[in-house]
Amino acid sequence: MEKDFDYGKAVAELEELARKAESPDTGLADMKSLVERSRKLAEQCREYLRAVREDVDSIERQ
Repeated sequence: MEKDFDYGKAVAELEELARKAESPDTGLADMKSLVERSRKLAEQCREYLRAVREDVDSIERQ
């Protein structure tokens, strides 16, 4: 995962991508790039949350 990953910004971008995908003004040609970017962001968010969970578990075991 990128060191400068910002979870809050990623979630905000995912919300914006969802709004664009739901808009009737968004064409099918644009939909592919929206979906691809969403998948990448979602994976980065999952990775971030896994790392945070591991850190919390580590602290709890101490």
